[in-house]
Amino acid sequence: MRFPTPLVPARLIRRYKRFLADCRLEDGREVTAHCANPGSMMGLKDEGLRIWLEPNDDAKKKLDYGWRLVDHENGHFTGVDTSLPNRMLRAAFEAHEVSELAEHPNVRAEVKYGENSRVDFLMTGAGPDCYVEVKSVTLCRTPGLAEFPDSVTARGTKHLEELTRMVQAGHRAVMFYLVQRTDCTHMDLARDIDATYGAAYALAKAAGVETLCYDTVITPDGITLGSPLASLA
Repeated sequence: MRFPTPLVPARLIRRYKRFLADCRLEDGREVTAHCANPGSMMGLKDEGLRIWLEPNDDAKKKLDYGWRLVDHENGHFTGVDTSLPNRMLRAAFEAHEVSELAEHPNVRAEVKYGENSRVDFLMTGAGPDCYVEVKSVTLCRTPGLAEFPDSVTARGTKHLEELTRMVQAGHRAVMFYLVQRTDCTHMDLARDIDATYGAAYALAKAAGVETLCYDTVITPDGITLGSPLASLA
């Protein structure tokens, strides 16, 4: 998925109020960018980081820039916009690029299910309906190891519980971890950050909820789905 508008480089000044980031463009101007990431962004919000912003001229948007990438300045990037994975994955699912889910060619997004929840994707076709929840993974505390979550996530725990109930009802359920980093070779749960999520994952896995983990190919031009990544979860 290519970025609709060419990104521009900047330096991060600070991220605050969860969804705002003050940045300095290369010409010295300071701007405020929208940060579409509700997590802690541990390791990705230090002052002075090289980042990439997407400009926009939409009069309906309050801010003229959106923060898309962290540039680690060693050839690797992290995608910080948590709204991008679902858009990218829908296209990948519809193009049958995820072999584990290719038997479900019909894809619907944001379908109501469970107890006042919406599943990221409901996929149908051969066999039982397949419920897919997607999590964007950006935390890396040990070289090569991506971790989820980066903060306590009651919402994430609820999703695991909902998927468990779908399996118990005779459906297929998948937790899809999308690693939005190019510097990781495997992924695990950050159980020290959220033990409740770790426990819910163990129960979901035991009940038959499947795990898929893929990496991404990231450049300032765009983000595309990569290859299956080893998961230690």
